[in-house]
Amino acid sequence: MEPFRQLPFARVPDAPRVAHRFFDTESRGVRVRSRALGDVKVHVRVHGSGPPLLLLHGFMTTSYSWRYVLPRLGARFTLYMPDLVGAGRSDKPSGPYTPDAIAEHLVALVDALGLRGAPAIGNSLGGYLLMRVALRDEGAMSRLVNLHSPGVATARMQALRVATRALPGWERVVSAFVRRDPERWVHRNVHYWDERLKSREEHREYAAPLRDPAGLSAFLRMLVETLDAREMERFADDLRARTAFPIPLQLVYARRDPMVPPIVGERLHALVPDARFTWLEDASHFAHVDATDRFLDAVMPFLEEPPIRARA
Repeated sequence: MEPFRQLPFARVPDAPRVAHRFFDTESRGVRVRSRALGDVKVHVRVHGSGPPLLLLHGFMTTSYSWRYVLPRLGARFTLYMPDLVGAGRSDKPSGPYTPDAIAEHLVALVDALGLRGAPAIGNSLGGYLLMRVALRDEGAMSRLVNLHSPGVATARMQALRVATRALPGWERVVSAFVRRDPERWVHRNVHYWDERLKSREEHREYAAPLRDPAGLSAFLRMLVETLDAREMERFADDLRARTAFPIPLQLVYARRDPMVPPIVGERLHALVPDARFTWLEDASHFAHVDATDRFLDAVMPFLEEPPIRARA
């Protein structure tokens, strides 16, 4: 099938073409308190055995996105897979949803789960936020795999910032499109190298928080605040000012992606030249879904390296 060629919505199967055991994982609710976001309940999935490994999903997805890494990673690690605050089954407070506020909350989550000093993988927005966690608290994680995150203020991100500040009522317009059919919205805005991996099950998981007014409000605030281009410029300035990233970092990017341009990976690597950089062919922004084994082959050696002292 041609890469990224979207199936008609009506032809998406109800059950995923590739089976998984995500819904068999343990489900926990964890109370987390931070200065910016207050006291919130975070939904966390736990699976596997061995030392802990934190997995953090991206924007508009949930912990469900990690479903295909469970067998291999769970055989080596105990996986902790939270839904980001404002997403999935976690609480959706009124905000703020700035990168600093969520990074502060994530440090508190790491401590609430007893994961301080564990390695982590972040996909998309999750990778960007975990990089900010490492800059904020170098002891929170031992090492980080960042899978195809944003973090550089591209022209698209700058245009988004201008549009959301210059166009009155943009929230009402976007909300109307999303509310009309949240599953179709998910179908149009999540992209895989092989679109046959999509299912109505996935659509329902990612659309569920968008059906709720608090969830839709959180989604819009993350779009504007968490992904703010001005904040990304400050992030880049922080990276430039450092001689090295605080912890070992591996950047993994797909050669093609309609969501985050692959050049973002190259620019991030230029800002963090000591990071390990890996290209993946025939994969997407969600390589852990559509190129699972090749993604894990690329990152397992890095994750299993012995811990070293923080370098910042």
